[in-house]
Amino acid sequence: MSFNWLSWLPLEYRPLCAVLVSLCASGLIYVLGEHVHRNLREGITLSAAVIKIILVYSLIPAALAGNEVKLELFRIVKGVSFALSVDPAGMVFACVAATLWLLTSVYSIGYMRGHGEENQTGYFAAFAMCLSAATGLCFAANLLTFFIFFEVLTVATYPLVVHYRDDEAVASGRKYLAYTLISGQIFFAAIVIVYAVSGTMDFKPGGFLTADMLPMPWALIVFFMMVGAGIVKAGVMPLHSWLPAAMVAPTPVSALLHAVAVVKAGAFCTLRVVLYVFGPELAKDCGGAQLLAWMAVFTIIVSSFIAMRKTNLKARLAFSTVGQLSYIVLGICILTPFSTAGALYHIVAHAFMKITLFMAAGAIFVTTHKKDITEMVGLGRRMPVTMGAFAAASIGIAGFPFFAGFVSKANIIFGAVEAGQPLFVATLIASALLALAYLMPVVLIAFKKEVDNPDFREFGEANPRMLVPLVLAAVLSAVLGIAPNLGLHLFDLSLMAGNSIFDPLM
Repeated sequence: MSFNWLSWLPLEYRPLCAVLVSLCASGLIYVLGEHVHRNLREGITLSAAVIKIILVYSLIPAALAGNEVKLELFRIVKGVSFALSVDPAGMVFACVAATLWLLTSVYSIGYMRGHGEENQTGYFAAFAMCLSAATGLCFAANLLTFFIFFEVLTVATYPLVVHYRDDEAVASGRKYLAYTLISGQIFFAAIVIVYAVSGTMDFKPGGFLTADMLPMPWALIVFFMMVGAGIVKAGVMPLHSWLPAAMVAPTPVSALLHAVAVVKAGAFCTLRVVLYVFGPELAKDCGGAQLLAWMAVFTIIVSSFIAMRKTNLKARLAFSTVGQLSYIVLGICILTPFSTAGALYHIVAHAFMKITLFMAAGAIFVTTHKKDITEMVGLGRRMPVTMGAFAAASIGIAGFPFFAGFVSKANIIFGAVEAGQPLFVATLIASALLALAYLMPVVLIAFKKEVDNPDFREFGEANPRMLVPLVLAAVLSAVLGIAPNLGLHLFDLSLMAGNSIFDPLM
């Protein structure tokens, strides 16, 4: 992949430009206002998404080569600056966010038009702002820069959660802010403590804190003060309830929350804190990694059983996400190179598979106005392509071979075996069976032949603007399972991240 034609823009400025392009799009959409022609508003969104992809992808060769790419914009205090840098872990998340923003933007156009949604200007402006913040998180060089983008993401997501402006949406928005802002301020307090004892905030593979800087029990306290912000956004139980409540938002917002930006930002925050601030040794010695791993195990199992009881499709997918995000947390906390690589690659795998499921749910709702699984008997006759994509993503979520989920989960399992943790291996195997138990009944109901449902007798797929993105996401989840390094080298980048923290993987 060559980007020589982009040589006029220095490498160190490309992360900044990737952040600014969606920020500028957000501001322009907002300034133009509700009365601007929708084609112009949507054209700005799609143009910004394409430019962001070009900028992010152009950084891949430098990341693979291990080149240092860093830009210090300004210094705040001694040893602390607002700075952006490129590393393999950040590139994995950035590639996912950039790619899926384009797919979700196309899908959003079909959904918002097809459902006749109001407040579309605010929707697209907030969506672009969220992707600007998520990109900033990927390229943040230190804790303070990370925190700033982390909080911007929190605030920018609020208008999307309360999009319908009714009582239920406002209540859900308040719950979302209560969870995320409070945990964010505790995170900031911990950042101040870390700076006071270490004199730095710069991320370092393997961490920079030591037991001399933070003796017990302070190390454990600060560990959870910092990681708490991440596990709130990642929906780790018992700090998860904001996430199902946010399902009142339009389906593209659910796809954003559950597949691209917010929950992945939480998982990525956990990665940075555990492996780039505390490091494997201190995270293990203080007991934080072990406690967090068992919280993830609890979340994986309990959320799966809750998902099985939900008949509303979006609610079932929400609790599926709660469990699936804890795969990433568990992989991080196993503290082995393969589990770390698997956790990072699961950011990729889960993103493409879960966004397929949410897009399918939205396509079903806009096309048939059905939300409840019990109302979808025979739906496969009317929407075979949509439900085929849903079926493919479902078995991918369960970890079947030839899907990206198999690659990520296999590496987490290898890491658990390497760490001598058979219970973690058993949890991951059990969760695969549970995923089949709550997702495949939807597929079986939809393709039930012996029932003649008058609502679904005639063929009628979703609008192409919705259908094409969800099919592409499903196809990419399979492609990334068969050839994990195709094009973007995302698995290589995941391995490089593990290699930089632990002993060489290969």
